[in-house]
Amino acid sequence: MKHPDYPRYAHLLVNYCVSLQPGERLFVSSTTLAEELVDAVYREAVKAGGHCEFTLATRGQAAALREYGSAEQYAFVPTLYARAMNEYEAYVYISAPFDLREPEAAAELKAARRTAMQPLHTTYFARTADRRLKRTMCIFPTEALAREASMSLEEYTDFVFRACKLDQDDPRAAWLGVRKRQQAVVDHLNSCTTFRYTNDRSDISFTTKGRTWINSDGQTNMPSGEVYTSPEEDSVNGTIYFDYPAIRNGEEVRGVTLEVEGGEIQRWRAESGQQVLDETFAIEGTRRFGEAAIGTNYDIDRFSKQILFDEKIGGTVHMAVGQSYAQAGGKNESAVHWDMIANMRQGGKVYADGEVIYRDGRFVDRLWSV
Repeated sequence: MKHPDYPRYAHLLVNYCVSLQPGERLFVSSTTLAEELVDAVYREAVKAGGHCEFTLATRGQAAALREYGSAEQYAFVPTLYARAMNEYEAYVYISAPFDLREPEAAAELKAARRTAMQPLHTTYFARTADRRLKRTMCIFPTEALAREASMSLEEYTDFVFRACKLDQDDPRAAWLGVRKRQQAVVDHLNSCTTFRYTNDRSDISFTTKGRTWINSDGQTNMPSGEVYTSPEEDSVNGTIYFDYPAIRNGEEVRGVTLEVEGGEIQRWRAESGQQVLDETFAIEGTRRFGEAAIGTNYDIDRFSKQILFDEKIGGTVHMAVGQSYAQAGGKNESAVHWDMIANMRQGGKVYADGEVIYRDGRFVDRLWSV
């Protein structure tokens, strides 16, 4: 492709994803690799009449902290980030990693950070739930991301732009079309209260009384293309097998099976990466589900090892262990929100109040029009 049109990307992020208004404060977090996109976002924020501040991590920052940092330093809460999460009106996180295979910090250092960040984590979920903090997460293509997805940087950049509909004449209009199409699905899901996902290796059910299915239309994530909710915490029962790799802190876990009774994950196993599962389920709140969702973005046509994209793959469902979404009515709290993905294209079904509404990776025709 020709040089990526980052001004177009920035325009979508500022004017559609967070809809920045005059006088509003926008905080941007990324790395120095994304300088071109951050610069374009800053320009768009100024043109919109807003105020923009940002932090850019450098290549050696994580390694320096890992090598020399103490528990006290790991527990330090960044000042500008904390103020933005507590006070600002908009937040854009641009993932632009240097390296996805850096060594992990020691367990006690990670625990110190998790404990220190938990109050801010709670604030973030509360303020994004009612849009006091308008946020979006997105990706700037880097060599590390392309390598992880087994693509060249050019191929990966094409993949990102296509998934975000930046290849279309009017990306904002394209996402408004997604909003309209998914709203028909969400309206029906919100008229039902019992749900069941089945395929040849899974049969899991949950209820959503007092919960809301949400239309993810590109405003809180870019790209998007999913409908999601937080199930009633005690209602989940059955077994689910996740055939896509589940990635946590750079570690890959394959072939995850979870067995659930009364909302609590009782047994778990992985074909590889069992230790990661064991360590995760030792963290408070992780043995209940915070999310159940259905991916609807059929422009994401391959697995890329980036959950921002992979959870939206058309023809899949996913469930997340840990933190619920307050905006969906969820009540489970955890420092973890870990999405795991199941393929539904070959024999998969979703039932709503006993009726099949989704078959072989697609909603039935009366709910979905292209």
